Amino acid sequence: MVTLGCSKNVYDSEVLMGQLRANNKEVVHEEEGNIVVINTCGFIDNAKEESVNTILEYVEKKNEGEIDKVFVTGCLSERYKPDLQKEIPNVDEYFGTSQLPSLLKALEADYKHELIGERLTTTPKNYAFLKIAEGCDRPCSFCAIPLMRGKHKSKPIEELVIEAKKLAANGVKELVLIAQDLTYYGLDLYKKRNLAELLRELVKVDGVEWIRLHYAFPTGFPMDVLEVMREEPKVCNYLDIPLQHISDTILKSMRRGTTQAKTTQLIKDFRSAVPNMTIRTTLIVGYPGETEEDFQVLKSWVEAMRFERLGCFTYSHEENTHAYNLVDDVPEEVKQERANEIMELQSQISWELNQEKIGKTFKCIIDRKEGNYFVGRTEFDSPDVDNEVLIDAAKYYLKQGEFATIKINEAADFDLYGEPID
Repeated sequence: MVTLGCSKNVYDSEVLMGQLRANNKEVVHEEEGNIVVINTCGFIDNAKEESVNTILEYVEKKNEGEIDKVFVTGCLSERYKPDLQKEIPNVDEYFGTSQLPSLLKALEADYKHELIGERLTTTPKNYAFLKIAEGCDRPCSFCAIPLMRGKHKSKPIEELVIEAKKLAANGVKELVLIAQDLTYYGLDLYKKRNLAELLRELVKVDGVEWIRLHYAFPTGFPMDVLEVMREEPKVCNYLDIPLQHISDTILKSMRRGTTQAKTTQLIKDFRSAVPNMTIRTTLIVGYPGETEEDFQVLKSWVEAMRFERLGCFTYSHEENTHAYNLVDDVPEEVKQERANEIMELQSQISWELNQEKIGKTFKCIIDRKEGNYFVGRTEFDSPDVDNEVLIDAAKYYLKQGEFATIKINEAADFDLYGEPID
């Protein structure tokens, strides 16, 4: 099994692997097998290119007799199946994002409905992704996700609790809640935004100590979630909320359904409800029609808001999206310069915020040992994308997958250095 793209794909691969294992198939992740399933990403240009190159690489291995079969699934396959079949015909079969039973059949396995929450996790044993919904109903002009993942569909609370219990029984201590849009959770099933109620049920699961929220949408955010965050120690004071831009002109063209004033107020409300909350956001620069003035508005706003965590992408012109009708008029090098400027600014903000942590102690989860360091995270940091806490492995021994109390002695832009205290 080869997985490309985001955490949602990681989750889907784990479900597929769980099904295969239940069918007595020997299955490995990111290692060589004689049958290869590639779970592709089709989100933006770079991701599509990586997916196509990976398919070509394995088709070449098949042609040379190193492997027997190649199957392709995931977002790229959902979106471009006819093109892929024509351009790379040597793949045994292509499947879309919602064709798990058909893919299993092609792999001579049965789809087992009773396997709620049975997955073969590929993340370090202490954390796992928990996908609470699939698809998206938002009309954002730049985004192809609804084309690849369909309409928003929430999973019932009781199913998610069963899944969480099974993960906890396998040693998972941290659940990272993911969806294309957490904000919308429950509207289809319960006729109301029900993320707060889901959290109240998940905190009851024994063994789970941290619950983290990823990918919320700023419009219609259910504020009762903040009450749960404040009251429940298990819910991390952390929220990933991609805001994309702040210039009113660009927000309108992006069809984000909000304004600079509303977004600024929302962030203030978050911080006043949960004062020590960490907010992660992502931005897009170089969107069609983005002027130097629009960019400066964004840059000044980033400076003023001082987000604890921030990532920045350059705009990718995607077929069949609303923005594809606009002229992609910001040159590639200007897009890149703007992204670099934002990240340089954020790097300085992150460095300043990290200096304030020196001398303080934090509960950290130890994810792994790498080189000369044990690598951990605070509740304010998500796996793979945020700051890490590095502890000298020559001086101290820490158990991977366990919590430790760490005192911070030193801080860089995106890393903290510390020592365990009893």
